[in-house]
Amino acid sequence: MKKALSICLFLLIALSPMAQSIGHIDKKTKEFYIHPDLKTDYQVFGYQVANNSSKKMICFSSHIGDVKDNYNRCPLGSYLDTGKMRVGDKILYLSVVGNFAKMVFVSENGKKTIFYLPKSSFSLK
Repeated sequence: MKKALSICLFLLIALSPMAQSIGHIDKKTKEFYIHPDLKTDYQVFGYQVANNSSKKMICFSSHIGDVKDNYNRCPLGSYLDTGKMRVGDKILYLSVVGNFAKMVFVSENGKKTIFYLPKSSFSLK
């Protein structure tokens, strides 16, 4: 019994970082951030509609291969973190739609593009 309990406890501790959200939304500004100092493996996509089988619009990944040359062909780009986006670009939180958050990508020239990010990939701070 002790062995089974020990194994369950080990798995709970070992798997907990995988369930960790990688992004944060500032409650005051509604701006979305992913910080570069993450020590976790992640790959998060923003989708054209609130459905993860729809077109991938943006990618945030810890894998250089995903980011380099925009491997997934996301129209809004692929990034390691939000600090690697072009100067003047930002992502703002708009609302919740089921298991997704409605977000807007605002480019430096003011062009706005709506996309949907899974709620499990960020937290409000």
